[in-house]
Amino acid sequence: MKLFYSTWFVAALLGLVVGIAPAQKRKIDPSLLAKANAGDPQAQLAIGETYASGVLVPRDLAQAATWLRKAADQGLAQAQDHLGGLYESGDGVQQDYAKAALWYRRAADQNLAAAQLHLGLLNDIGNGVQQDSAAAAALFRKAALQGVPEAQYNLGTMFERGAGVGQDYTQAADLYRRAAEKGNAAAQFNLGLLYDNGTGVEKDYAQAASWYGKAAQQGLPRAQFNLGTMYANGQGVAVNLPEAYFWLGVAARTWSGSHAEEAQHARDLVATHLSATDLDAAKQRVDKWLSGH
Repeated sequence: MKLFYSTWFVAALLGLVVGIAPAQKRKIDPSLLAKANAGDPQAQLAIGETYASGVLVPRDLAQAATWLRKAADQGLAQAQDHLGGLYESGDGVQQDYAKAALWYRRAADQNLAAAQLHLGLLNDIGNGVQQDSAAAAALFRKAALQGVPEAQYNLGTMFERGAGVGQDYTQAADLYRRAAEKGNAAAQFNLGLLYDNGTGVEKDYAQAASWYGKAAQQGLPRAQFNLGTMYANGQGVAVNLPEAYFWLGVAARTWSGSHAEEAQHARDLVATHLSATDLDAAKQRVDKWLSGH
């Protein structure tokens, strides 16, 4: 379920928590409830998000949907987007992609970036709406212009694939970079891949390794695998077999299926070139990293 908590909700949350004994934290603040019952859409949104979060009251997604719908019916864009998220996931309501798209669209038409992203994703895969890559790209673009990294990443994939827009690897690289600089792991990986292959940018193994490293640190198995192979082959980084074993070992235990088998094979090949001491230290690093992530 997608929830982007509003400033009002954070303020209300602080007001409910500060100075209240733990035993009193299991109900909605009466003054907030009074405002919501009087028709205040921001209060209705805050209560809906409170029930969705389960922070102050037991989590109740059906109640969340009820209150979010009250605010959404009054045209509050954030509530419309959050209600769309409930319909998309089937949390608190019967899953209904068409209704999800309807509520996302109402919020997107008010220029809410999160809703533009969410509606774009539905258009891209054809859930609740007819699949339309051009519509998806247009929605991603609107959200990307508002600085949403997930939208920048998704629009980048559209340019890389030539889906809904003309194929343009340079544009893809630029969008991936914008999202990557904001910490989007998938964009960091994709940008690394473009540098690795010299697509849309000049081939640069050092840049590829750098971006793979950032995504690997965030737990992306394919980035961990690629970074491990670069340490093994000395591409963009100095050859470092213990480091190669470490990243391949992490990938082997976080990936699944045939990808995990590929990582295991590469890890075990590197292991044959390590001393017993270095191998034992690398294995301990893998265990320690995985226990902390």
